Amino acid sequence: MTCRITLVLLKYIWGAKMLKVRRINQFYGGSHILRNIDFELPEAKVTVLLGRNGVGKTTLLKTMMGLLPAKSGSIEFQGQNLTKAPPYERARAGLAYVPQGRDIFPRLTVAENLQMGLSSQSGSASIPEKIYEMFPVLRQMLSRRGGDLSGGQQQQLAIGRALAMNPKLLILDEPTEGIQPSIIKDIEKAIRVLAASGQMAILLVEQYYDFAQSLADHYLVMERGEIIAKGLGADMEKNDVKALLAV
Repeated sequence: MTCRITLVLLKYIWGAKMLKVRRINQFYGGSHILRNIDFELPEAKVTVLLGRNGVGKTTLLKTMMGLLPAKSGSIEFQGQNLTKAPPYERARAGLAYVPQGRDIFPRLTVAENLQMGLSSQSGSASIPEKIYEMFPVLRQMLSRRGGDLSGGQQQQLAIGRALAMNPKLLILDEPTEGIQPSIIKDIEKAIRVLAASGQMAILLVEQYYDFAQSLADHYLVMERGEIIAKGLGADMEKNDVKALLAV
């Protein structure tokens, strides 16, 4: 009985595992970029991935999404092996990716950009109302072209487009980069709302340590293509995670 209670408590603290990445390796030319990357993401939790520039964070995300083929290792999502699956199959499985730099369609309107996020849904799907609740400016600018928005508004649009997919895992690559403080607060609030809903897991790659710490249920730290530390978000200060990021 004691063992069962302990297992239940651990499952509550760490969460059921939604995604399992096992010994992923990636190369660019002769450079070994990802080195036996191994971690798990729990359901309905925010996991932050930290590391200095150039350690392989974005390469890892692109490999997870199938934009780069893994040289070795495996990626399992909700029991489904996605290691060799193309990006569109990963999207259909429930992975949504907001890349660094946003990559919205500048010549399409806000409404058309959001509709692009419905491509993996049924033909009758519509833009979820929660997107407009989190980012009211998008409703106000539905007819405006994406390229005419400010950087912060484009970031909100990119996140909204990903949420239109109704994902099970939302992957955000540096969502605060180059964004004004007021919109950073809006993005932080949106992530909190999404996490509290219990409907999706979030993997957040972030350079802004305080922002990441404030949202983290769990953390991962990368260095030279390897995961060198992991743990609970509540332990980041105690474990002096910030020191691992110092130049």
